[in-house]
Amino acid sequence: MNIRTARSEDIQSLVKFNQEMALETEGKQLDREVLEKGVSAVFVDENKGFYVVAENEGKIVGGLMVTTEWSDWRNGWFWWIQSVYILPEARGRGVYRKLYEFVKGCAEENGHVCGFRLYVEKENETAQAVYEKLGMEKTYYLMYEEAASK
Repeated sequence: MNIRTARSEDIQSLVKFNQEMALETEGKQLDREVLEKGVSAVFVDENKGFYVVAENEGKIVGGLMVTTEWSDWRNGWFWWIQSVYILPEARGRGVYRKLYEFVKGCAEENGHVCGFRLYVEKENETAQAVYEKLGMEKTYYLMYEEAASK
């Protein structure tokens, strides 16, 4: 399996993964045009983050996005792992573990990363078990959100 930073030719796979993830985890149908613009924006502006993909025999079987958050308390960056999706037929084969190890290696090269964060659906106990097995812990924080009016 090859783990690598995503390239612009991977956009359609990443769009499909995001659509599948939204439907699977939240029952949401995402607007493909908006989603494609959102994914593409990451490749145009590196300040928005980056994607990492897992390839097996030339086929992309999983991916995730990394965004950043400055921590004044730690004088360093948290890397947020988002948009995690592994094809159903590739699950249970350590794909996420390999993606996460790649991200951690990139963070080590960066030198200013103080930690990793992600959010997960409360009911997604399978994903939670994977994250905990890889050394992540639940935090004391709850997440609140309000959509901005357009």
